[in-house]
Amino acid sequence: MTDDELKELVASLAVAQKELSAAQKVTDEQIKATGEQMKHTDERMKRTDEQMKRTDEQMKRTDEQMKRTDEQMKRTDEQMKHTDDRMKRTDEQMKHTDEQLKRTDEQLKRTDEKLERIGITLGNISQNQGDVAEEFFFQSLIKDNHLGKIHFDDVVKNMEKHRGQIQEEYDLVMTNGDAIAVVEVKYKAHKNDLDKLDRKMKHFKQLFPIYRAFKQYGAIAAFHINDDAKEEALKRGYFVLQRSGDLVHTESSDYLTVL
Repeated sequence: MTDDELKELVASLAVAQKELSAAQKVTDEQIKATGEQMKHTDERMKRTDEQMKRTDEQMKRTDEQMKRTDEQMKRTDEQMKHTDDRMKRTDEQMKHTDEQLKRTDEQLKRTDEKLERIGITLGNISQNQGDVAEEFFFQSLIKDNHLGKIHFDDVVKNMEKHRGQIQEEYDLVMTNGDAIAVVEVKYKAHKNDLDKLDRKMKHFKQLFPIYRAFKQYGAIAAFHINDDAKEEALKRGYFVLQRSGDLVHTESSDYLTVL
């Protein structure tokens, strides 16, 4: 081998060595990159394993929930069945109740009709008693037209007047030249009848202004009056007229209401 050939060989070997070194460097870099990729891949695999583990746990819980849900649905179905049975029984009871209410309504209707007839009868009796009491005191006061020491000239029965929003009917009204007496007549007098007399006393001069300058007295007349009502009437300053056989007994207190 000549020197020139040897030089070319050495030069070729140097070039080859240089290319081999460059190739080795590239290979090392690729191996390094591959190692990093493998490391990242391992980390991703690890995370994937953890996710799969969590997924398995979630699936397990889901299965348990589904199992409980199935049991709840089963119990719900049973409850619905019981409810349907109860609703059916309730419908039957409501049907019976409707029939009973229908019969009750019919009975109440018949009862109302009976009560209405009884009420009419009692109303007629009460009205008749009131008419009897009114006529008795009217005739008695015509014969003896005094209230206590006050003498009256006239007695008027059933004075009725309507003026504006006020309307009243006065059983008996006694008059003289300067005084009037409003007499409320009852078969049986109670305390609440005194409230009615109070109202009629208040309204009298508004309804009959011609008597505005007159002294106005009040009286309660009754066949029967209990002690409380009598005491209250005297306390309010009213005359109390009571039947005593065919006569009228009149009482008053020292204080008389004069309007």
